[in-house]
Amino acid sequence: MGSAKRVFITGGAGFIGSSLAARLADQNKIVLYDNLHRNALGNTALLNHPNVEFFQGDVLDAAAVGRAMTGATHVFHLAAIAGVDTVLESPVRTMRVNLLGTVNVLEAAHRLTDLERFVDFSTSEVFGTHAYKVEETHITSQGSVGEARWTYAISKLAGEYLSHSYYHEFGLPCVTVRPFNIYGPNQVGIGAIHHFIRRALHNEDVEIHGDGSQIRAWCYISDIVDALILILENTAAVGQVFNIGNPRSTVTIYDLAKHIIRLSGSASKMIFRPVNYVDVEIRVPSIEKARTLLRFDPKIDLEEGLHSTIAWYRSHC
Repeated sequence: MGSAKRVFITGGAGFIGSSLAARLADQNKIVLYDNLHRNALGNTALLNHPNVEFFQGDVLDAAAVGRAMTGATHVFHLAAIAGVDTVLESPVRTMRVNLLGTVNVLEAAHRLTDLERFVDFSTSEVFGTHAYKVEETHITSQGSVGEARWTYAISKLAGEYLSHSYYHEFGLPCVTVRPFNIYGPNQVGIGAIHHFIRRALHNEDVEIHGDGSQIRAWCYISDIVDALILILENTAAVGQVFNIGNPRSTVTIYDLAKHIIRLSGSASKMIFRPVNYVDVEIRVPSIEKARTLLRFDPKIDLEEGLHSTIAWYRSHC
């Protein structure tokens, strides 16, 4: 990124935000903004780093966001309500945080004088229930109004439109990232791999929702951080949308659970629970745009990533 920058990260205490901060902190000033709903910072040394500053706050507090963002040269907006169970329980809060919170962060960024990049995190769920080798230009697909399962996706898609509206009308240097199933050490709160590993290490039943035939492509945390650094370094990224994932690490949920049980040496058994919500049957990205424009290519395959992730959980659970 050249000379030292001031990087502001909403959701900075989360899994991806803290991993990004750890990569950037030695050479840049980092400002983490988070309400600590999920906190991955406790397993890191970030809060003791001389280049890291932490603000506890909510993205719904526009004034607090603006104060904390003062002087930022790069903004990553990761704060959001996520996770199927949480979204189903709190669809109104999901819309408020993901939509109104994004408005607040964009408005604060618009007032900055030296902003070089605004990176907005969306979701692969904007592609609906069947997303096989989807490209950024493919039509997004949502379920019917009233189906709470899609509240998260539609709120994030609206955030995409908002970000790019600020780019087109005001020249805000926005980039949208659509992450596909990120996992790795220090993931807290949500995610199949997080839940499967924790249960497997305690020899507890591994619960699978549905029959396990759902297909996902899994991307290791260091690979998405690599992609984010490339976005910061490449001016051609501005105004673009990128799928970020690892299509080579594609597996059914059933086979994922089997791999985790095997690699952890667990005696866990798999049990199947009925699904009480509309599920995504397949989610695999095309990352050709990121490969071509950013020179992004994920390095960590699923077996290697699971080994590292299981080892981390074994020492922290």
